[in-house]
Amino acid sequence: MANLVYFVHTSLDGCVEGPAGEFDWPQMGPELSDYANDVSQRAGMFAYGRRVWEMMSSYWPDVESISDHPHDLAFAPIWRKKPKLVFSRTLGTADWNTQIAAGDLSEEVAKHKSTAPGDILLMGGHTLAAELSRQGLIDEYLICVHPVILGGDKRPFAEDTDRIGLRLTESRTLDGTVALLRYRTTH
Repeated sequence: MANLVYFVHTSLDGCVEGPAGEFDWPQMGPELSDYANDVSQRAGMFAYGRRVWEMMSSYWPDVESISDHPHDLAFAPIWRKKPKLVFSRTLGTADWNTQIAAGDLSEEVAKHKSTAPGDILLMGGHTLAAELSRQGLIDEYLICVHPVILGGDKRPFAEDTDRIGLRLTESRTLDGTVALLRYRTTH
């Protein structure tokens, strides 16, 4: 059975984007890039909410024509090859080896955990992650805390979530700036 792993970049104040929706602040240095690409390569499938999916699918298919950043060039082939899952009740179709999960969230997660070829790596966002946390469906949290305070209100953990017990399984500093924190749920 696959695990659902939430991989997210946050600011020191726990935001996933700035007040105006900006996502220009995560710094993908060589260590963080290598780590993220290794985690991505080992995953059985990537998962997104609709909004993050739309951002990812508008960038990664043709990234070589947009960016020359080493992280982007290394991650793009992984992204294009990996099976993807989008949780959305409004998205009609999705390209790039992507399935749409439009049913009951807990049923969709259970179905894909039982059939995924490896762990499901949920990337970014806040609305879907908050709901998955609220329902106790995330098995592992992989959080990269960046040295910036954004002051936004988009946080990946729902304010009304019941307590979730976590066990720290990894912590380290990457590129001398990013704190990597990896937690497993204790349920």
